[in-house]
Amino acid sequence: MRVIVTGGAGFIGSALVRHLVLDRGYEVLNIDALTYAGNMASLQVLEGRNNHTFLHANICDARAMGEAMAGFRPDRVMHLAAESHVDRSITGAADFVQTNVMGTFTLLEAARGYWQGLDQAARQAFRFLHVSTDEVYGSLGDEGLFEETTPYDPSSPYSASKAASDHLAKAWHRTYGLPVVVSNCSNNYGPYHFPEKLIPLTILNALAGRPLPVYGKGENVRDWLYVEDHARALDLIAERGRPGETYNVGGRNERRNIDVVRRICAVLDRLVPGTTPREELITYVTDRPGHDARYAIDATKLETELGWRAQEDFDSGIEKTVQWYLDNEWWWRPLRDRYDGERLGLVSAADPAATPAAQG
Repeated sequence: MRVIVTGGAGFIGSALVRHLVLDRGYEVLNIDALTYAGNMASLQVLEGRNNHTFLHANICDARAMGEAMAGFRPDRVMHLAAESHVDRSITGAADFVQTNVMGTFTLLEAARGYWQGLDQAARQAFRFLHVSTDEVYGSLGDEGLFEETTPYDPSSPYSASKAASDHLAKAWHRTYGLPVVVSNCSNNYGPYHFPEKLIPLTILNALAGRPLPVYGKGENVRDWLYVEDHARALDLIAERGRPGETYNVGGRNERRNIDVVRRICAVLDRLVPGTTPREELITYVTDRPGHDARYAIDATKLETELGWRAQEDFDSGIEKTVQWYLDNEWWWRPLRDRYDGERLGLVSAADPAATPAAQG
């Protein structure tokens, strides 16, 4: 099996690449532009593996994408490359439109050109997996779950750009017959997570005795998915998912943001005891504009049709995640020196010093 993975030096992408190379033994061409969130250290375990090749390229480069398809001749394309941080999209939406919309268009066209030149059997077997987010569906109330048929209602520039890319991917299936499958996932967490996001930033701030900023009252709810469970789901969707279909991937682990932060504090207090409970570091700060109240995924279709099950619940996954950060300062320290937890997105004059993490 020959697989192109875009965004394979990012958080979810590197987890997928490690799974495909180490667990499945696939031939992988890993394409990444190495923006701030791309990190070759996340692929260090693959050094010396002859079934992993890295290509430093941007998915908006039509020539590079066409040459990658023609040269590598993939059986699958798994497209994860994206600008993905909501707060950054609030103050820099142009990059999100360029990468997430135009980049997806460029990659779809490169894949279509390659796919149309295959013989009939190879055309039938080929798959293009477009990996997206539950944020395209907007915000839930206290009840209900996002299903594959939930209408799109994006709230942020990030989610709007991902919604647009989802529509492009499905249109390329309906118009051109390109065998596209779409996945939408809930909030991921786990090893190798860039420290601007809620869980890794909370871990690292708590270790350093720094404030643990939480938006609003911390009551926004997210469904948490361990990243290695997500990688296995993506492999399964690409292998057995039906072209033209969408599969939602969720961990069935709903938690309020404040409860996530408190749980991390409790785990750290047990593993690395301090002089005072780390929960005392929690600081409430001005909420983010357009902050969706609740996300929760109904993964029934994926579970029943393809037989996927999450192997980690939130408690087991957060335990593994905290321990990983304790054991791997070599990975996060250079990132921490470069990104020191400053607030991204809009900052009100009344809250100039707030430095919260992204909270979904």
